[in-house]
Amino acid sequence: MMAVLYKSVKLVGTKGSEEVEALFDTGASYSCIRKDLAERLETVLPLPQPLQLETAEGGRRMEVKEAVRLDFWFKGCRFSDEFLVVPNLSDPVVIGAKTMQAWRMKVDLEAEDVIIDPRVTRLRLA
Repeated sequence: MMAVLYKSVKLVGTKGSEEVEALFDTGASYSCIRKDLAERLETVLPLPQPLQLETAEGGRRMEVKEAVRLDFWFKGCRFSDEFLVVPNLSDPVVIGAKTMQAWRMKVDLEAEDVIIDPRVTRLRLA
């Protein structure tokens, strides 16, 4: 079942930071960011090979050629991931399933919240 919820996050790159309303979307495979926002926060880098993605709009496809790596702060915790740069993205940023799985985030629609496990933000050295 797909779950979507908007929450405020602070995106941080080497060029600056910005507080935005992020769409947490379990139906989106990847995390994405609008091109103008990505360029304000970080140096946009080309992907080794373009990525073909299917949109939620009835199977329409798009080609993504760039990405950025950003930190983002949510509920006082710091996370980091790659965001695909999408020129005409309707939301400033989408936190996709890959990011949520990596950081063990869960969308709780009943509570209208994104639940995080604070243990995943601690660095463990063997």
